Amino acid sequence: MEGYKSFLFFLVTSLVLGFTLVIFALVWVLHYSNGLAWDGGNAEFNWHPVLIITGFIFIEGIAIIVYRLPWTWKCSKLFMKCIHAGLHLTATILVVVALVAVFDFHNAQNIPNMYSLHSWVGLTVVILFVLQLVGSIFVYLLPITPVSIRAAFMPIHVYSGLLLFGGVIATALMGITEKLIFSLKTPPYSSLPPHGVFVNTLGLLIAVFGGLIVWIATRPGWKRPPEHVEKSLHPFGSTADDNTADYDKEKSDVELNNEARKRNLKLDDAGQRSTM
Repeated sequence: MEGYKSFLFFLVTSLVLGFTLVIFALVWVLHYSNGLAWDGGNAEFNWHPVLIITGFIFIEGIAIIVYRLPWTWKCSKLFMKCIHAGLHLTATILVVVALVAVFDFHNAQNIPNMYSLHSWVGLTVVILFVLQLVGSIFVYLLPITPVSIRAAFMPIHVYSGLLLFGGVIATALMGITEKLIFSLKTPPYSSLPPHGVFVNTLGLLIAVFGGLIVWIATRPGWKRPPEHVEKSLHPFGSTADDNTADYDKEKSDVELNNEARKRNLKLDDAGQRSTM
């Protein structure tokens, strides 16, 4: 890997920052807000930022860069695809629970749903993310998609994944600002109370974490080496037909080698007779 020490620095920094985001989110809801519960009140709403930051930002960020870890390059491509898809699926489950929490809270408090830009962008990102996940499972994990289609779809898959991750970061920052404006009245948000400063710091850390993930994911020198990719173009390895073809090819090669060996022996024998 080119720039291994640099990669290790960015990786460790992003991991430490990711765990810090989760801790900040828990401190926010447990210390500055009403804790966590499932009772239709503010404590239920608090599941929304915690699960979004944990799943849609931290776990999703790790899912994006998991192929860049050089220690996994000796693993089979199928195994890494399952890890990649599993992390995305985990993030999706947490996001769904986060959405249920916020809609249940709104309904219990008679607050209108889907009226803010944060909710519009957020729901759009979630829907597109789920479509991307389902489509990618069909394209890359099921042995029904031709290799040519997988190769053609890969640039779109990578670009849309990074675009959606950027949308998640932007949506989270909008949501943080919206929540602070609504909840900080005495003292007001404009007076920079400790609550507001702490959550603003969380927003800055989210933006930095997003930048680190995108940087790691877009460095050409930190990509999985091509020779590892070429060995596993099919996610489930060779099919039965491929195995049969390989066996027939090996068998024909052995037969040709045997025939060539016999011809060489005959020629050697004929040469020895002519010499005698």
